[in-house]
Amino acid sequence: MNTQEEVEFYCPYCGERISVLVDCSEAEQQYVEDCQVCCSPMVLTIRVDESGLPMVEATQENE
Repeated sequence: MNTQEEVEFYCPYCGERISVLVDCSEAEQQYVEDCQVCCSPMVLTIRVDESGLPMVEATQENE
């Protein structure tokens, strides 16, 4: 099983589609990462389900 998966999502600031590499060995993670397009700080909440599929929720840092 691959422990890293690339996940695409939309920036909550500029709306551009971007991607991150997710470590699927951890069920839940949260961290701040700058958008690769507009450089705004996004809070990424990552959850990995029982089958190993990661889901990313991106919100603005000030929400």
